[in-house]
Amino acid sequence: MGSFKIQNNKILDQVEVKLGDRTYDIVIGNNLIEELEIYNLSSSEQIVIITDEVVSPLYLQKITNALGRLGFAFFSITIAAGETQKSLDNVGKIVGKLLSKKVSRDAMIIALGGGVVGDLAGFVASVYQRGIKFLQVPTTLLAQVDSSVGGKTAVNHSLGKNMIGAFHQPKKVIIDLATLGTLPSRELKSGYAEVIKYGCILDKDFFSWLENNVENLLNRSADHLAFAVKRSCEIKAEVVSLDEREGNSRALLNFGHTFGHAIESLAGYGVWLHGEAVGFGMILAAELSNQMGLIDKNSNERIRNIVAKFGLPVDWPNMDINQLVECMMVDKKFKNGNPKLILLKDLGVAKVISVNKNSIEKFLANHII
Repeated sequence: MGSFKIQNNKILDQVEVKLGDRTYDIVIGNNLIEELEIYNLSSSEQIVIITDEVVSPLYLQKITNALGRLGFAFFSITIAAGETQKSLDNVGKIVGKLLSKKVSRDAMIIALGGGVVGDLAGFVASVYQRGIKFLQVPTTLLAQVDSSVGGKTAVNHSLGKNMIGAFHQPKKVIIDLATLGTLPSRELKSGYAEVIKYGCILDKDFFSWLENNVENLLNRSADHLAFAVKRSCEIKAEVVSLDEREGNSRALLNFGHTFGHAIESLAGYGVWLHGEAVGFGMILAAELSNQMGLIDKNSNERIRNIVAKFGLPVDWPNMDINQLVECMMVDKKFKNGNPKLILLKDLGVAKVISVNKNSIEKFLANHII
């Protein structure tokens, strides 16, 4: 694990997600978890903190101590860690606890953890009594740059990832960069897949910056991490503000995800981390873009190389092509029996293209194995 030097209790940046009367801020800084004035909580709100068994011993007490000092009514729910926890069964259990505690519609859920906690807590907030407020306090890089921003909440089904969900925007996203100091190396690398994605689809200069700063980012240089998180959030916020419910340009954020979600599902949730699957999915999408004459060979190779340099998988998994394609068939981005893939016209320029299922099978058979 690399060193991670921070300045105490400092807001470094704020990024606004512009959605009319549901506009909210992404606050980025150091040691922000227990700074409750940033949360903008009301004394009339009952606070419910949802976290997992990995994050709880690290950060839960910091929030509960602060809430206790200020006299808030609160309780916490701790789930097991891992992608398998994103299930309707867990939703039912959490809702049962909320009902047993007589949690009202005026309550606030705080999602304290990575993407699994954020997705699950956000989905519970979206359905409990037809919707209550929630805050995102993401503690992994992947959650900070992607899943905590934009209001997508979901749980998984055995036949597909994130197939049961809702759009439900948080009241605020509080990104404490200090939490990345305790993040395991594999989780950190997984998060960088989503950071790379932003450069691939919308910001060629950012992609080049990432290429030049791999070592600094893997060593957790505070300044480099802060910039990578901020730029990623800026891009995500801009896209979400233009297309909240993925009717058009927001679909570009799924670059690498149609392949990636299928890999996650087929391998069994948790075998591949989300970012690992997305990283390999981006390699496949870039290769297909090149085969279709959309990007040149050099751009294709740059994408494969940067994924490799960040320590993400670049070799074909031990999976059957036909089974993988069948998993892709239940993806939300299918239309008329064919997947709508996000492909690249150039580095930093992406587009949505419908690709025939048979063409996908032929591509995988002829160009990957």
